[in-house]
Amino acid sequence: MGTVTIGVSIAVPEPHGSLLQERRAGFGDAAAHGIPTHVTLLPPTEVDDTELPAVEAHLTEVASTGRPFPMRLSGTGTFRPLSPVVYVQVVEGAEACAWLQKQVRDASGPIARELQFPYHPHVTVAHGIDDAAMDRAFEELADFEAEWSCTGFALYEQGADGVWRKLREYAFGGPMVPPQAAHLDRGSLPTR
Repeated sequence: MGTVTIGVSIAVPEPHGSLLQERRAGFGDAAAHGIPTHVTLLPPTEVDDTELPAVEAHLTEVASTGRPFPMRLSGTGTFRPLSPVVYVQVVEGAEACAWLQKQVRDASGPIARELQFPYHPHVTVAHGIDDAAMDRAFEELADFEAEWSCTGFALYEQGADGVWRKLREYAFGGPMVPPQAAHLDRGSLPTR
C-alpha cells in the first residue's frame, strides 16, 4: 500500500501530439519526453493506491455522460508572469473541457480537489525554462493549428522516473449511430 500520483487528460492525437512534444523538447524543456501532449482535466493528484478502483469507477461514470465534441487548437498564450508556462490555445472545445474537468473533480467523487489557479484548458509547450526559450516557443508556435473530434479522455500515472504513463482510456457515452446507418438498419426493426 502507498500513494500514487495520477492525472486525467485529453490526449492531443497524432501527428500533432508528437510534433508538439518534439518542439517542447527542442525549446529545452527537460520534462517534455515524460509528458504526453495533452489538455489537463485533473492536474497531478496524489491518491492512496487502494482508491484507484473507485477513481476508475468514477471516471467511467463521467465518461458515460460525455459526448464527442470538436477540439481546435490555434496560436499561443502564456501564464507569465504568474506561472512560467507557454501554451497552445484551445479555441474550440474549451467549454466542454471545463464541464468535464468539473465532473472529474466533483466534490462527491474520489478525486475532489481545489485548483491552484482557475481552470483554463490549454496545451503546455514550455514550462519552467529560461525566458528567451519561452519567448521562442511563444513566437514559433504562434501559427500552430490542429483540430480533431474529442471522443474521450485517459487516466495517467506518474512513475518514480517522472514519466507519465496511460493506465486506461475512457470513451464518451454509448455507441453513436450515424444517421445514415440508422436508415440502413430499418429492415431489422419490427413493423406495425
